[in-house]
Amino acid sequence: MSPPTDTPSTTLPSTHADEHPTPTEDQPAIVTPWEVTGRVDYDKLITQFGCQRIDPALLARFEAVTGAVPHVFLRRGIFFSHRDLNALLDRFEAGTPFYLYTGRGPSSTSMHVGHLIPFIFTAYLQAAFKCPVVIQLTDDEKFLFAKQPKGDEAP
Repeated sequence: MSPPTDTPSTTLPSTHADEHPTPTEDQPAIVTPWEVTGRVDYDKLITQFGCQRIDPALLARFEAVTGAVPHVFLRRGIFFSHRDLNALLDRFEAGTPFYLYTGRGPSSTSMHVGHLIPFIFTAYLQAAFKCPVVIQLTDDEKFLFAKQPKGDEAP
């Protein structure tokens, strides 16, 4: 979700009220692949993750270079930051071949509607850049970092 333009942070509702009380002003945000709680400062996250904000100039460059109108997720600020989109546009402009790589670590025993968002956007990028896509379905990251038995301890 994109932050409101008049404020750099917003409070995200908890999906499990019993587990996570309503965030307060002084409650630090927790943002992991498995959990988002607290008062999220999107500008701070952009800095922590080494990203840059997607601004109107970048959207105009994207359209000029690819000939594609920026996706609604970009135009509406649903996706509000990026890493290396300028470098990707440079490669596309230079005619240097590349491929898109994405993956899913399913958050349940099967795929669900929430997994569609990255797939929809990646399909849009594939069409805009006229390039191949590699999709990896794995649970390795969650296995390695989740609080569960590992190695010989695993069932």
